[in-house]
Amino acid sequence: MTPSHPNNTQTAFLSLLISAAGACTAKLIGLPIPFLLGSTIAVTAASLSGIRMHLPDWLRVVVFFTLGIQAGSGVSPDTINQMVTWPFSFLMLLLALVLVTGATYLMLRKGFGWDGPTALFASLPGALSFVLVAAMGTKANMVKITVIQCVRLLLLIGFLAPLLAIIARNAPHMVVELDYEWTVQDAAILLACGAGGAVLGHFSRVPGGMMLGALVASALLHATSIVTAVVPRSIADIGLIVLGVLIGSRVGAEHRTQLLRYLPIALCAFIVGTGTSFLAAFMVWYLLDLHPAQIALAFAPGALEALTVIAFSLGVDPSYVASHHVVRFLMIAFAVPLLARWLRDDTPNQG
Repeated sequence: MTPSHPNNTQTAFLSLLISAAGACTAKLIGLPIPFLLGSTIAVTAASLSGIRMHLPDWLRVVVFFTLGIQAGSGVSPDTINQMVTWPFSFLMLLLALVLVTGATYLMLRKGFGWDGPTALFASLPGALSFVLVAAMGTKANMVKITVIQCVRLLLLIGFLAPLLAIIARNAPHMVVELDYEWTVQDAAILLACGAGGAVLGHFSRVPGGMMLGALVASALLHATSIVTAVVPRSIADIGLIVLGVLIGSRVGAEHRTQLLRYLPIALCAFIVGTGTSFLAAFMVWYLLDLHPAQIALAFAPGALEALTVIAFSLGVDPSYVASHHVVRFLMIAFAVPLLARWLRDDTPNQG
């Protein structure tokens, strides 16, 4: 049973307060993507210190829905013209997935002596919820997998976001024209279609499906110019503060010892995975006329919701980023059951 409602309410309020304080601090000192980066850092530090984090399910639903609608509004009719170049990009994404998983697996298996199932599930880039559920049916060490995957996520937010902010500032890229003047008709269409897309996305069982569903609905409306109005930035900033709670609370006080123990390994895994993804992303950038920050976000190993929001914040195409992360998840979903069955008889490494 969950704790009493009053206790959960107080904990949720404290979590949001810590997240908001981190976001405001990041804004004051000039960090890029301050409302996401600052909130994530603050919540992670608080969670590791033993402060319990909590977020009501209904608030999570509202935030994913809102951020999905806003991210989808970055799509324009010009986006459709770009899609003919995406099949090659998807092919390179598959190559990147194989190379990232293979290189990280070999490093963990041969370099650090981890057992097969643990090395496999720790190597898969993204789809954290699916990976953890699949790993539970094997002999894999769940603590190792959780630490490696969560550290990868936090490093993506902590290091990739500032780097991409610099790239986006110094390179020509897609400029998203935003119309904040809502009419009653625009609002009704956007909210109704966004809600329908969110519901379909939820039942699709894709990670972040609710946000993706709302994003797709909003993207279709804006790509066809049926709707041009978008969610005000102030509301979206509040959503980023809540998203920071979701990301930062994935590492808790119970992981402190393991975090210190496995942190060097997690850093190595992050470097290997990111470096391998970079090679595939470089080929896409070299051969296709796409913005480098857009490609980097799409090929980054994990963090679908956060990276899609970052794409919107930097002015690059969020539909390109989101579609690549969905395709990568589907690739992982098809591959994991076969790989897990192949490795299920491996003996786990102790410790």
